[in-house]
Amino acid sequence: MRDAGGCRALQAGSLGPLKGRFWAAAAAKEQNYEYGSARYLLLCGLGGMLSCGLTHTAVVPLDLVKCRMQVDPAKYKGIVSGFGVTVRDDGLRGLARGWAPTFLGYSLQGLFKFGLYEVFKMRYAELLGPEKAYRWRTGLYLAASAGAEFFADVALAPMEAVKVRIQTQPGFPGTLRAAAPRMYREEGPWAFYKGVAPLWLRGIPYTMMRFACFERTVEALYQHVVPKPQSQCTKAEQLAVTFVAGYIAGVFCAVVSHPADSVVSVLNKEKGSSALGVLQRLGFAGVWKGLFARIIMIGTLTALQWFIYDSVKVYFKLPRPPVAQAPKSPKKQK
Repeated sequence: MRDAGGCRALQAGSLGPLKGRFWAAAAAKEQNYEYGSARYLLLCGLGGMLSCGLTHTAVVPLDLVKCRMQVDPAKYKGIVSGFGVTVRDDGLRGLARGWAPTFLGYSLQGLFKFGLYEVFKMRYAELLGPEKAYRWRTGLYLAASAGAEFFADVALAPMEAVKVRIQTQPGFPGTLRAAAPRMYREEGPWAFYKGVAPLWLRGIPYTMMRFACFERTVEALYQHVVPKPQSQCTKAEQLAVTFVAGYIAGVFCAVVSHPADSVVSVLNKEKGSSALGVLQRLGFAGVWKGLFARIIMIGTLTALQWFIYDSVKVYFKLPRPPVAQAPKSPKKQK
């Protein structure tokens, strides 16, 4: 059971009537929605909204401390001490600063990230054909996820800018309804989009690693770790595989995207700053501040997001095809 019905059923070169939609065949009995239909894609987008919006909101305290470690390492020297300083200065309620823009921003990001990943993956697979789609499946995952994240970050950028400003700038309004209008008055629309390029630098490699690593990790787990075929696993067992693969993918994602994440945090805090200027000022060591906190946060987030996303697909009985297998050649099919 994998998130997107990804190239898990790349063996379906024999599914002529589906015209390249070879992932849906193995789940035909459970399918209540046609694979690739507008309803199917909207429900995948809904799963993405829930998975990203809920999980990012749940870890707002850790994200807050991580951001403050990046922009003020002298005061916030570590995770534990960072929590202590935050509670001492702002009280327990201070740990929830920025929850509203986090929920809204990452819900929108999840809608585009997962929904468009499904769209691009299906279209690229149809263009390539079954054999090439299987042979080049890692590249297909990378290309589809990169395109999806490009649009997802445009949707995220305004709320991410507000969130970082609320969490890291002393004396700034602590609510979305007060912070967003002030940013607009003082800096105009650019205040909400000046961080979009660093978001791409952070988000596109992160998402490419996240989707490709997850897809291939699930393949490896079923081939080498799980003691029985996927078709014989219960839904609970398949969701457990999803969670483990998601956590493994999340660790790699955190490392790949952390330098850009540090730049985004500082950039959105400071007026008139540029991504290149922030990068030069932070230096090599500075961009890795808060990495351990980010590994914990992103590993947990990624695992939970895949779990929630797959659970939504289970609930709505969407197609959940098997792991990727080589399609049969025309000669063997004869």
